[in-house]
Amino acid sequence: MSARAFPALLASVLLTLLGLSSHSAALIVPMTGWTPLNGDANYWADASGQCVMREERHGQAFPQFTTPDDARLFAVKLQSSLGRSVSNVVTQPVDRSGQWGVLAAYDFQQSGVKYRVSQLYLSDRGVLRTVTGSSAAQTAPACVTDMRDFIRYLAN
Repeated sequence: MSARAFPALLASVLLTLLGLSSHSAALIVPMTGWTPLNGDANYWADASGQCVMREERHGQAFPQFTTPDDARLFAVKLQSSLGRSVSNVVTQPVDRSGQWGVLAAYDFQQSGVKYRVSQLYLSDRGVLRTVTGSSAAQTAPACVTDMRDFIRYLAN
């Protein structure tokens, strides 16, 4: 696959995983070299185009977890649900200033390419908001660690 086709394929994967786009406040990606794709501040790629992130508001109700146990219960259900369509699913609660979200990581295959996905599930005033990052699983581009750390520790 050419380097130029790779970002388009990653974009296709994220859109497949997340469904239709919706509008929300712009995601702030504090990493050097990351830029919004096609002027969409909810959809970012690193300078090489090997890692992409997308923030999305889904419009469906999603509870605010106030305890790690509540988030853990959802994480277990999410792991089971995701496991029906993707592989190597791992979920865990994550703290966001006293509110809890759930972080999921899994492998997704499309067009013969396996992708490693990190996806953060948050409640934004009772509405589901996700921050999703993806890169090809077969490669280890430099952007992966920063992307996963951003989703794990900083995105909120």
